[in-house]
Amino acid sequence: MNKTRLALTLPLAALVALACSGKKQDKAVAAPNVSLGDAANVDLDDRIEATGELVSPNHAMIAAEVGGRVTAIFINEGKPAPAGDRVLEIDPERRELDLRAAKAGASEAQAGLADQQRAADRVNHLFKSNVASKAQLDTAETQLESARSRADAAAAQLGQAERARRDAEVKAPFGGFVAQRFVSVGEFVQPGTKLFELVALDPIEVEFRVAEVDSSRVRMGQVVDVRVAPFPDEKFQATVTLVSPMIDPATRTLRVKGTLANPDGKLRPGLFARADLGVSHREAVLMIPDEAVLERSDGKVVFRLAGADKVERRVVKTGVHKNGKVEITEGLANGDKVVIRGHTALVDGAVVAVRNADGSVIEPDVASGAAAARPPERAE
Repeated sequence: MNKTRLALTLPLAALVALACSGKKQDKAVAAPNVSLGDAANVDLDDRIEATGELVSPNHAMIAAEVGGRVTAIFINEGKPAPAGDRVLEIDPERRELDLRAAKAGASEAQAGLADQQRAADRVNHLFKSNVASKAQLDTAETQLESARSRADAAAAQLGQAERARRDAEVKAPFGGFVAQRFVSVGEFVQPGTKLFELVALDPIEVEFRVAEVDSSRVRMGQVVDVRVAPFPDEKFQATVTLVSPMIDPATRTLRVKGTLANPDGKLRPGLFARADLGVSHREAVLMIPDEAVLERSDGKVVFRLAGADKVERRVVKTGVHKNGKVEITEGLANGDKVVIRGHTALVDGAVVAVRNADGSVIEPDVASGAAAARPPERAE
């Protein structure tokens, strides 16, 4: 009797163990729960805005071209400097003396050249009359050539002296303002020493960058509205004067410049600026919920429902973001279903259980768009 009970008990225990093992296996292979969103074409009104800064079209550090002592300053920091006006002088008296000496040397060299020319002409005439020898003629011509070289050298020295005299008066190469001065009266400077910073304010430029997706909507001559923080209630109009011929490969943006009038000088270089290129209306723009997009090492990734209960991993390219949705420029099609929740651990080809927002499980044919949901399963 005891042997019979033991024989019956052992198979029963084995069956119980087998049943428990089956439940564990079912739970191990249970499909992850996900929620879906739609990829749909919409008509989009988006405003093209960009940030940048104001820059001066002409901005230069003016340096000394001659050495000497600063003897006078005519325009101080912060003052306007019209083009061609003297800003400061570097020992012009010394350069005037050098110029006079160079003029005297050039005159002397010219006189010596004229005298040698007459001497060469006489020897040449005597040689033709068989009075002077060929050696005397060659000597006269050599001396004439030497006189010409001395005259050329003297003329070059005169030119250098004239240039140094002009450079002693440091003038503004373009109209602007003296932003900063680096020297004072009495200071000795060498060629190359920075003297002052000159910046032009009218007109002024705004430089900004637009996203790659908006690059086709920027053109030469386009009017751009510009706002700056010091004047929040004012809007300044700029005209696009530069559209870069290439997209920056590092930032995927296009560099743009616009010129705007600044007659009163209220706009200053370096100010942060917001550029508004207006509203753009686009039709049939493919949009999906923002939360569907995952950042991965190979780019932006979306899981698309493929069939009834499997997902497909897609690398996509995105565009503008608006109202919780993002534009998809490549990788999806209108009508696709994308996973918006429960997708962080998914892999390509994974089997999923599609659920509604309330937790109810969607039957396989509903996930592809055609049936009702069944009540949520109870957790055991």
